[in-house]
Amino acid sequence: MFAYVARQAIYDTEKRVFAYELLFRDGVSNCFPDISPDEATSSMLAESHLSVGVENISFNKPSFINFHQDTILYRFPSTLDPLNVVIEIVETVDVDSEFLKACEHIKNMGYKLALDDYDFAPHWDAMLPLVRYIKIESELLDLENPHIARKIQELKDLDKILIAEKVETMEEFERFKAAGFEYFQGYFLSKPEVVKHKNVEVSTTSIIELVGISSAQDFDFEKTTAVCEKDVGLTYKLMRFINNPMFNKRQRIDSLHHALRYLGAVELKKFIALLAIANLKGNKPADLIVSSLARAHFCKLMSQAMKLKENPPSSYILGLFSHMDALLDMPMIDIMKSLPFSDEVKTALCETHTDSKLALQLRICMAFERADWAVIFELSQKADIKEPELFEMYYSAVKWADDMKSILLDDKG
Repeated sequence: MFAYVARQAIYDTEKRVFAYELLFRDGVSNCFPDISPDEATSSMLAESHLSVGVENISFNKPSFINFHQDTILYRFPSTLDPLNVVIEIVETVDVDSEFLKACEHIKNMGYKLALDDYDFAPHWDAMLPLVRYIKIESELLDLENPHIARKIQELKDLDKILIAEKVETMEEFERFKAAGFEYFQGYFLSKPEVVKHKNVEVSTTSIIELVGISSAQDFDFEKTTAVCEKDVGLTYKLMRFINNPMFNKRQRIDSLHHALRYLGAVELKKFIALLAIANLKGNKPADLIVSSLARAHFCKLMSQAMKLKENPPSSYILGLFSHMDALLDMPMIDIMKSLPFSDEVKTALCETHTDSKLALQLRICMAFERADWAVIFELSQKADIKEPELFEMYYSAVKWADDMKSILLDDKG
């Protein structure tokens, strides 16, 4: 059995990642794959690509997994850890006595249940005593409607945890948060907030210079030294990154000269780009940086498969700075006016629909983030990368990004 898996973040009221919803392509409607009980063993989970999704893609966060009716009734994989997995009941199930009994049994095994796409219909009432989480799509949340407001209050009175789905703007996030929702799923973090007359601050000047260094064909050592001399903290951070065992287990590096000799220009450019993006975070949620890191590594791996040149590391830079609009709350096209990227990178960031190989890589990243399986298949053909290889790259990228988070952000945010 082979399963393609993608993930979508679920955020808390502080915009931190609380959990991930895992989406399975070879299941029905992104549900857990419909496999027989004989296959649903710890051995199968450990040896198949399914283990990559469940165990290594959520990184110590709870995993919300959709289950369709037959799997709940006849094929439930009890080897899944109830401490790490939330069983999400999809809206297509028939709530009859047999199904209710199966859900009660699963709950008694220690699993928490979630009701997906709840629409306030009476036929769900029998499920309410069994579920911990209730997910409601934003388009149904007309908070001005007295009936909807009353139903939401009733759910809160029952001590249900409410999750708003398809939250697309920060304004929606704030509105649902005020209404008592505790968790939020959607792409609101990836979009700039509306801020009038916002300009790039003077403090970001050194960041812009670092971007220029990392994007250039040749490594400008003197310029790098000059930038770091203006801010001793930059040199300290750069040395801390480079000496982390994740990157360098053999030799301590104590100067820029040493780093250049030991790592080479291309790798040092990547470190400098990481340093730049970390300093751009400000008060933004850490997951924006983690997503940027995953995109950077994913684009780098795709670039290698597509046999593109690695110096300058344009694909890596593309992914790393692809959330700049959300980080700075400015339109991407305005940001590009002040950043020394190549024209190819600028065009790919501002016009993702173009036919360039860089734009193609970014579209693939976005397709994975939305678990858009049809688009992933289509774009894999255009990139001439086999789908299994593309998924392996994706898994590697999210693992790398999670590892990098603790180094880059000191586990803050």
